[in-house]
Amino acid sequence: MREIVLDTETTGFDPKTGDRLIEVGCIEIMDLLPTGRTYHTLVNPERLIPPDAIRVHGITDDKVKDAPKFAEIVQELSDFIGDAPVIAHNAQFDRNFIDFEYGRIAHPLIPGDRWIDTLQLAQKKFPGMPNSLDALCKRFKVSLADRTFHGALIDARLLAEVYLELRGGKERRLDLSTTRVTAASGPVVAAALGARPRPLAPRSTDEERAAHAAFLLATLKDHSLWEGYGLELEKAPAA
Repeated sequence: MREIVLDTETTGFDPKTGDRLIEVGCIEIMDLLPTGRTYHTLVNPERLIPPDAIRVHGITDDKVKDAPKFAEIVQELSDFIGDAPVIAHNAQFDRNFIDFEYGRIAHPLIPGDRWIDTLQLAQKKFPGMPNSLDALCKRFKVSLADRTFHGALIDARLLAEVYLELRGGKERRLDLSTTRVTAASGPVVAAALGARPRPLAPRSTDEERAAHAAFLLATLKDHSLWEGYGLELEKAPAA
């Protein structure tokens, strides 16, 4: 199954108040494994980027002044996503900005049922625990060493690893058997373990064994099964 892990960086929190998308990064995964295909671009937001936002992602006005506007990249982005489910952390945030940018140029929106929110997946798996992307990376031992600032592509890569963990992807890849025995391999012969050097001491008392033997004599007509284990019932004293 093909899925797209997506992350965005923006000028703020709400496109309805004038904030705009300035970066988008996507990772393609197939059957819970990254394929190596990515999509990444900066976007000219056609407005200034607030200092508070720059402190988070490090993207300045100078970096995006020559970047394409969203209308210029929308077809590439749409083609990369295709009809695959879109995975995002706190997906409503990214969806709000993608929907807003699509809406501004009358591009068809990504249907709501195709968005998968890893925050909701994590909250179900770890109720009451911190479930930010950073917290999940630490929980799953996903390295944050390469991330100085938040960035759409690097965060999408981190999220892809977290999503793999949330879906049990690593366990799916594990081969728990280093050798596989097939019919063509020949008969399987059990290894002989040999006799114990010292027999185990019985854990029952003489009285318990006598009571057990008496019960069997009084209850069973055929004693051959127990006598096969060395129990001499006919000689056992009656209870």
